[in-house]
Amino acid sequence: MSAIIHHLAAVSTAELVSVIVVNWNRCNLLRLCLQSLSKQEDVSFEVIVVDNGSTDGSVEMVRSEFHSGQPFTLNLIENKENLGFCAANNQGIAAARGDFVALLNNDAEADARWLASLLQAFCGRPQVGMAASKIMAHEDSRVIDKAGHLIYLDGQNRGRGSGQLDRGQFDRPEEVLWPDGCAAMYRRSMLDRIGGFDEDFFAYADDAELGLRARIAGWTCYYVPGAVVYHHRGATLGLQSGRRLELIERNRILLVAKLFPWSLLCLNGVFYLVRVAAGAWASLHGKGETRRFPGLRGKILMASSLLKGGFSALPLLPKMLRKRRQIRRIRKLTEMDLIRLLWRHRISLRELTVQAV
Repeated sequence: MSAIIHHLAAVSTAELVSVIVVNWNRCNLLRLCLQSLSKQEDVSFEVIVVDNGSTDGSVEMVRSEFHSGQPFTLNLIENKENLGFCAANNQGIAAARGDFVALLNNDAEADARWLASLLQAFCGRPQVGMAASKIMAHEDSRVIDKAGHLIYLDGQNRGRGSGQLDRGQFDRPEEVLWPDGCAAMYRRSMLDRIGGFDEDFFAYADDAELGLRARIAGWTCYYVPGAVVYHHRGATLGLQSGRRLELIERNRILLVAKLFPWSLLCLNGVFYLVRVAAGAWASLHGKGETRRFPGLRGKILMASSLLKGGFSALPLLPKMLRKRRQIRRIRKLTEMDLIRLLWRHRISLRELTVQAV
């Protein structure tokens, strides 16, 4: 992979936190994201922007507007092409100098106490390797986007509380399954031990794979309701994108093949068919993901995208099974421990099929 690394501010001693922002052709949103980072309080940090071959002036904007006068040092990694979310984040992790690595989507804006609040998750909790934010919808700050993650037993995962009005139901700090990669923090020593993102995932479900792999290795995740960000949902590919659905379905299969217990892996087809049937029922009532794809043409696009995702996963399955064997080196949870963990953090079939991501 070819990249040009620019140090746009003076290098100081190693920062406590390294914030990685991956960008691809979202100049205006990136500007707002970085402006929100410039307002962070009570924390020492660096920012690493990894640009995936943008052609919309993003790189020039970063150079001209964030080269000096910021409360953080900023490094710009400039790729010549779009390497995907996973590879770009791994570049950022390799360049990071902090004890903790935070991810912030280029389409998210952080509250001033975001970083400082996330750091509190690790204080006095050596087993915590990940911290989850309270992510709100930018278009309506009363609506929860994600407050950690839940999972269905066929490998489909969704944000906890996604689409719900915020009535304080997620205002308690607590353990969650894993953080959403839109706004998360990871202990650097954990990443050094288990590795970074699996680049075969490219984008979508990548945070699920990393999070579940970390859980298998014995680390936990702590949710911090005071760590708030506001997310422009679907800004990467669009909520009505067939490509988005294709990647989600492909990566669901890869996640299961790589990390699920054999007993759940064997039952995966059953859970999947049950979810599809429930989704069809929700569609008849105008609910769930299908409402983003109206009309016959929309339903055909949705169905064809899911089929493409399934077929595109097949060539990668042997590789995932080989990686499955490599997980033994870091495994701390038994198969039964993992089943209990997934069951404890499962999403109900009704919630999964009625809500839309």
